[in-house]
Amino acid sequence: MIQKFEITAKKIELTEELKKYITRKIAKLDRYLPRQARESAHAEVIMKEAGGSKGKKTYTCEVVLQVPGETITVSQATINPFAAVDIAEDTLKNRIRKYKNTHGTNRLHKRVLSRMKRRTGGRLD
Repeated sequence: MIQKFEITAKKIELTEELKKYITRKIAKLDRYLPRQARESAHAEVIMKEAGGSKGKKTYTCEVVLQVPGETITVSQATINPFAAVDIAEDTLKNRIRKYKNTHGTNRLHKRVLSRMKRRTGGRLD
C-alpha cells in the first residue's frame, strides 16, 4: 500500500464509506509501480463536487501520484463519486504501466541476452 496517502475534499462531505473505497482502490496501486519507486511514492486524492448542467451534480476525482522522476496526474468527472474513483483508478493503472516501461529495469531482458551470448561464444549475429 502507498505509504504517503492523502484524501482531501472540496465542496463535498467525505463519508467513511467513500474514504474506505478511495483507500482500497487508489492506495493499492503500488503493486504496479517498479520496486525502487514504491517507497518514495506519494499519492494525493482530491474529491470535488460541482453543479453541472440542468442542476445535476458532478463529482470529480483528481489523483496526483508523485514518483521518482515524474508526476502522474489523472482527473475524471461523473455523476457518481464512486464511479469517478473507479475510472480514475483504471486510467492511473495505464499511466503507471507506461511509467514502468520507461523507468523500470529490464533485468529479464539482460538475463536473456547474457544467456544468448554464453551459448554463441560472445557473438550475437
